[in-house]
Amino acid sequence: MTVEVKDVPEAKRYEARVDGQSKVAGIAEYIRTKEVVAFVHTEVEPEYEGRGIGSALVRTALDEARAQNLRVLATCPFFAAWISRHPDYQDLLYQSRSKVTD
Repeated sequence: MTVEVKDVPEAKRYEARVDGQSKVAGIAEYIRTKEVVAFVHTEVEPEYEGRGIGSALVRTALDEARAQNLRVLATCPFFAAWISRHPDYQDLLYQSRSKVTD
């Protein structure tokens, strides 16, 4: 099985397709600024669950964020859990620079 992941900026998401099919097997939605990309939702079609589609989406999205020098805000639980299990991507996580406290 070959998974192809592609950024679709006009839809504000990454899309995964399997074996050259036109059907989208999974998506990772984001909000992007000049400095940060927030991953807000990841979804894999039921027939593709458990086949590495979600991991391919996350890895590609994070590799592209690194290449573009973007910090990552992982509000999507799947992204957050994946990053916590892959320490080599934790340096991408956004750290607030605000000194404001309650």
